[in-house]
Amino acid sequence: MARSAAGRSRPRLTSRAAVLAAVICAITLSLAYPVREYIAQRRQIGQLGAQQQALSVQLSQLQAQQQQLNDPAYIEQFARDKLHLCMPKQTCYVIIDGKPAAGLIQPRTASPSPWYDRLWQSVREADKKTPR
Repeated sequence: MARSAAGRSRPRLTSRAAVLAAVICAITLSLAYPVREYIAQRRQIGQLGAQQQALSVQLSQLQAQQQQLNDPAYIEQFARDKLHLCMPKQTCYVIIDGKPAAGLIQPRTASPSPWYDRLWQSVREADKKTPR
């Protein structure tokens, strides 16, 4: 009889093990979505922090530029350099050396006529060359 009891083995999956596995799966599935959302929100917080830092750098640059633009000496120098303006009762000279100056607006060249005007002109020229 001892051999028959020892020969009979217990089933590998008991009802307790099945219930335990079902509970573990339910807990895992119920925690998956909140953990995913938590990770996504942490990533978004990091991105917003980097964006805030970039905006604060841009703000400091704009404030420095505003301070410069409030300075009359800077405005005067800017007008002389970039806009080529002269103060009243001051003699200004423009040196022309054959090279276009950097930063100045160059005159526009005449744009070519449209294709249909060139076509019609070629027809007229061909008509003039044809003997009648």
